[in-house]
Amino acid sequence: MDRFEAMRTLVAAIDGGSLSAASRSLGVPLPTVSRRVSDLETYLHAQLVVRTSRKLLLTDAGQAFVATCRRVLDELDEAERAATGEYRVPRGEMFITAPIMFGRMHVEPVVLDFLKAYPDISVRLVLADYVLDIVENQVELAVRIGALPDSSLVATKLGVVRWVTCASPAYLAERGRPESLEALAAHDCIAFERLYATDVWTFRKSAGRKGEGTVAVPIRPRFAVNTADGAIDAALAGAGIARILSYQAAKAIAGGQLIVVLPDFQPEPLPVHLVHTGQAIMPLKLRAFADFATPRLKDRLLSG
Repeated sequence: MDRFEAMRTLVAAIDGGSLSAASRSLGVPLPTVSRRVSDLETYLHAQLVVRTSRKLLLTDAGQAFVATCRRVLDELDEAERAATGEYRVPRGEMFITAPIMFGRMHVEPVVLDFLKAYPDISVRLVLADYVLDIVENQVELAVRIGALPDSSLVATKLGVVRWVTCASPAYLAERGRPESLEALAAHDCIAFERLYATDVWTFRKSAGRKGEGTVAVPIRPRFAVNTADGAIDAALAGAGIARILSYQAAKAIAGGQLIVVLPDFQPEPLPVHLVHTGQAIMPLKLRAFADFATPRLKDRLLSG
């Protein structure tokens, strides 16, 4: 039995909440994960975990052992990184994640410029419109849009993105242009399910209008989709009024393919953050990317 391998497997199982999560994060078969944990318990002559139908629970012995495992593995990882020069020069592989369209428009160009500047670093960029768990998936940096939950993650604010409510000229010519929030009840709406509820849109009145504040408006979604591209395509096809993020619709609005409606009633903007796990000693590759990407992404958000 490789004790270090077994210790890493146990910690991954506890962090992920199950043996299956450890299997996914480590990229090894589930039976192998189960065997490593069992072999470790046999070697120690102690039960470390209690397997339930939903998650793993640590025994008293397991809690003490996992705490020691974390310290030993952290020291081992640090020693290995130091030996390979990760703390002397920026090098190695990085795993970054971002929302799909924002990632394509803003993050990927910055990453490609970064790779030109740092030839000893490689980047794996995963774009997804769902939150990828940083710890479970061993993500080193993530771009997050929206309010952040309380956590141990370290966040750097890059800026904000704004919402726009828009429709195609053909749809507005047929159905008319809504001039009030109440008028939305008579219109077909396109719901972007990943970002908000499908039957209510929340708007903020502009400072210049009487009765400033926030109002929730029931909508009638004729079409719901879980990607920004799908919502934009539906709006371009004249399926109804869509509420999407400004950077997502910028090209279509600039080209006159979509027209902004209800400009005095827009939702609260969403913050954009660059987050990481907050390692005690940040590898130079992460620090180099954060220093390189932060001002460039801020500029892109300001210009967008």
